[in-house]
Amino acid sequence: MAEFQDKVVWITGAGTGIGEAAARMFAAAGAQLALLGRRLEPLQAMAKEAEGLGAKAVVVSVDVSDRSAVDAAAAKLLESYGRVDILVNNAGLNIPQRRLDVLAPEDWDAVIQANLTGAYNMVRAVLPPMRAQGGGQIINVSSMAGKRATGVSGAAYVASKHGMNGLSLEINEEEWPNGIRSTAVCPGEVNTPILQRRPVKIDDEEYERMIQPEDLAAAIRFLAALHPRTVVPEMLMVPVHRRARKPGEGG
Repeated sequence: MAEFQDKVVWITGAGTGIGEAAARMFAAAGAQLALLGRRLEPLQAMAKEAEGLGAKAVVVSVDVSDRSAVDAAAAKLLESYGRVDILVNNAGLNIPQRRLDVLAPEDWDAVIQANLTGAYNMVRAVLPPMRAQGGGQIINVSSMAGKRATGVSGAAYVASKHGMNGLSLEINEEEWPNGIRSTAVCPGEVNTPILQRRPVKIDDEEYERMIQPEDLAAAIRFLAALHPRTVVPEMLMVPVHRRARKPGEGG
């Protein structure tokens, strides 16, 4: 039997990067998938790939910062699957003009709404069915920016990821009687499309030395395979290679 046979996994930001790699991993391991994201085309491509691996995949176009849209998406997915065993809270964004001296209030709002409020909206949607079924797992894809500030990720992103880590830890404190466990996965630099939005560009070979999306998928697989009696509250991951910062990147 496949490792995650009969498990229902919801993944946000499933069309690219870490979400795409996690979807591919879970599909190959026998899970049934709900692929959520803003853009339909990459979600549909991932669904087709997942179905080629023998997995059922339902696609929902949704902006996780829109609470009513998340609620509607959750209702649709519960109608399709009847349960949710694992939520991979992966959707997020950053903006190029991220330093405090250039950060626009509307950009602050956009990052907080996507990265933190969006994560909360998804948690809010899955907790009732997880409580009813007697357990579940939430894997929050956070960042090392949620552990420390370096001047690279920007104030809004750092604040949003610190908030996500706090939310993730609080889930464990409040929901353990219901068999619900949560992990904040905090990687350093990962070679994903979000890095392309940095104001200071880096060399192609440096991208290859970073953590890759499939490395995060392997970490998520480890967490998902743990016995339900065990939780890893936080997982820190950094590249082995220590990259020298370029001028303007921060300390």
